[in-house]
Amino acid sequence: MKSVSDLRVQIFADGADKASMLELYRQPYIKGFTTNPTLMRAIGVTDYQGFALDLLATIQDRPISFEVFADDEAEMEDQARHIAAWGKNVFVKVPVMKTNGAPTYDLVRSLSLEGIKLNVTALLTLEQVRSVCGALQGDTPAYVSVFAGRIADTGRDPVPLMREAVSMVNDVNAELIWASPRELLNVFQADEIGCHVITATTDILKKLPLVGKDLHQFSQETVQMFHRDAVKSGLSLPTAKQGIAIVSRR
Repeated sequence: MKSVSDLRVQIFADGADKASMLELYRQPYIKGFTTNPTLMRAIGVTDYQGFALDLLATIQDRPISFEVFADDEAEMEDQARHIAAWGKNVFVKVPVMKTNGAPTYDLVRSLSLEGIKLNVTALLTLEQVRSVCGALQGDTPAYVSVFAGRIADTGRDPVPLMREAVSMVNDVNAELIWASPRELLNVFQADEIGCHVITATTDILKKLPLVGKDLHQFSQETVQMFHRDAVKSGLSLPTAKQGIAIVSRR
């Protein structure tokens, strides 16, 4: 089994908690960062620019993606330019469509021609991947974020789709992001198919020390955990020795 250091896929930390992000920045296996308005709302961020510039004062040498939040294309374009000006390592996240379902491919095309580094986000279909790759222009670096975890949430196996998406993205100056993973196994699946990047939230990143762990030892530790918690909870059951018969139910 591969160790974390042997992985070809780049791991990006996905979150909005400043302290956690700066702690992860000290880890050499974290190659970049992403965030979004939902993650920021969950942590209570209200000053978007202040939050971003505060992070960028420290994180200057790894890619970090910040998302536009407008729903009007002209406003999205203005916000994209504004965000791009925050730093040379900034990628602007542009959703693949507006809230009414209208695609943003024209916006992606114009921004990429302008030289703005993009992270086109919230893709779930190969048709979207194909269209985004067709819209990306020039030599400006870009990411294409396919939400493989949400695909899996619908009962579909995301691996075949992601494998095909890799080949599409390799034809342009972009890298594929396996976004919204649901478990640590997804990191190894992404690596196996040649995906360039996978984002991971803190709860998944905390499991990295388990990679390659001896399963017998893990089994024993699990039993010890159950026993320990039962004792701490003061759980007890009457036994036959206490004069109470235990009836077996079939």
